[in-house]
Amino acid sequence: QVQLVESGGGLVQAGGSLRLSCGASGSIGSINAMAWYRQAPGKQRELVAVVWGGPSTNYADSVKGRFTISRDNAKNTVYLQMNSLKPEDTAVYYCKVVVDSRPYWGQGTQVIVSS
Repeated sequence: QVQLVESGGGLVQAGGSLRLSCGASGSIGSINAMAWYRQAPGKQRELVAVVWGGPSTNYADSVKGRFTISRDNAKNTVYLQMNSLKPEDTAVYYCKVVVDSRPYWGQGTQVIVSS
């Protein structure tokens, strides 16, 4: 089993920054990909950013140039640096880690951006 622990959410004013962290522990073999998703009230969960081994990355158009995903392989941790936050970034953010081709999800961390 793999456990994920997220941290870093909170309340911030528009234009501010937050950094999310998600650490994986347990029976970790090969981490194929690490990603952040978000789900706003009344909306479907959407991919925000993903980082593969390499490390190649991909971002949703809505966050390009503002968010940066990174990973620390030694710590089995993925980060999401969020800058220039907007009220529409308000959501619960979930990390997803694919270990040995199996997906695992974090518990979610709330991000609220006030205008």
